[in-house]
Amino acid sequence: MKVLIAGGGPTGLTLGIDLARRGVEVRVVDKADEFFDGSRGDGIQPRTLEVFDDLGVVDAVLGEGCGPTPIRVNLDGSFMGVRWMTEPAEPTPDRPYPTPWVLGQSQLEGILRARLLEHGVRVELATELVGLEQDEDGVTARLSTGETARFHYLVGADGGASFVRKAIGVAFPGITDESIRVLAGDVAAPALDPGCGHWFASAGNPTAGVVMTPLPGTGYFQFGTPLGEGDDASLQTMQAILDRFAAGVRLTGHGWSTVWRPNVRLAERYRAGRVFLAGDAAHVHPPTGGQGMNTGVQDAYNLGWKLAAETALDTYEAERRTVAARVLGVSTGLLDQYAQGHPEAHKRGEDTFGLDITYRAADATGPLVTGDRAPDAPVLDANGKRIRLFDLFRGPHSTRLVFGAPAPAEEHAYAVLRPGDQPVSDGRQVIDAAGHAFAAYAASAGDTVLIRPDGYLG
Repeated sequence: MKVLIAGGGPTGLTLGIDLARRGVEVRVVDKADEFFDGSRGDGIQPRTLEVFDDLGVVDAVLGEGCGPTPIRVNLDGSFMGVRWMTEPAEPTPDRPYPTPWVLGQSQLEGILRARLLEHGVRVELATELVGLEQDEDGVTARLSTGETARFHYLVGADGGASFVRKAIGVAFPGITDESIRVLAGDVAAPALDPGCGHWFASAGNPTAGVVMTPLPGTGYFQFGTPLGEGDDASLQTMQAILDRFAAGVRLTGHGWSTVWRPNVRLAERYRAGRVFLAGDAAHVHPPTGGQGMNTGVQDAYNLGWKLAAETALDTYEAERRTVAARVLGVSTGLLDQYAQGHPEAHKRGEDTFGLDITYRAADATGPLVTGDRAPDAPVLDANGKRIRLFDLFRGPHSTRLVFGAPAPAEEHAYAVLRPGDQPVSDGRQVIDAAGHAFAAYAASAGDTVLIRPDGYLG
């Protein structure tokens, strides 16, 4: 099978890795002349960390990034205390990554490109998709290099202005709010402590101030502030705004920057024949809540195994479009709080973590049913070594767990036993010494669960 992915951002890279590890011949093309360099989507949610665990890149992501940091609040030049966007939390048996992680988008993309290259696939820069035609057997793609190539499937992960979406005639309804303009960018500020964030504002209107959050490994802070009409995204503009609230704090370096307006859109369809949409090509979000990039990564993770097996392809749109609609609601709700100057607008809760994403049927009931996320749990392998259920799930396969009884004679099927249960002769077992696995799955002896390749209950 041959698949073309248009777009080499986090969504396209995730899908490329997932397809390549399944033996699919994949190409990833991007119209940019060089790789993006900047923080942009710098918040990686817990569910996305679980995806990266399965793809083999989570250690690099955790090593280069950092967890939640405190934000020092300075109002009218006086230090007023510390706030948290997300409260620190310890891992639990079913949640190994309990809080979001901060890592600049270009750093994340570098990690994903390196992983993709391990599978023999390199992102092709300066290679734009300029035409496509499809029939019952495949898709013919025309590239800006002059090449015409044939693929079984094509995926548009080419951003909010997606050529692919337009080429297949999919509408992209939604709104762009011109009344709100926010300046965001990467800046150096040597006088500020890089181990925490900094919030400079006036007591009368704190959300109209400046927030600067550290970007690990770069020497930069991500700078954010409301912007007036006519102002640009230059370092001079950033310094002038900062001087209103924090005289004496000098900005000495300037990386990526942009002026964003709230843009909320959802594609009417995610598929037309052999062509699929993913990431910003299918949905665009305001940055409140850090949902855009994460939702795109999870689109790719949902689509990859289905595309490789050419199975359940219609469920991709049914599952992911529903999730995107709900997530857009979360993002816009946070944006409304910000626009109204709500004192807790900076806070992020579990509704942004992605751990509650479910594909369960609308009429399904119960604590854990088909379509829900498969939780993790610590167990002991047949040799008494401590491992996690996620270790069993990792890879391109489905996994079957049979609680309190021998597993069927199939690959990636395991018996989950309590201490004292009769061992399984072939060693395909794990011991739930602390009872966390039985509890997480609300399981009784004889229960069987199937975990899909994307970590949801089948």
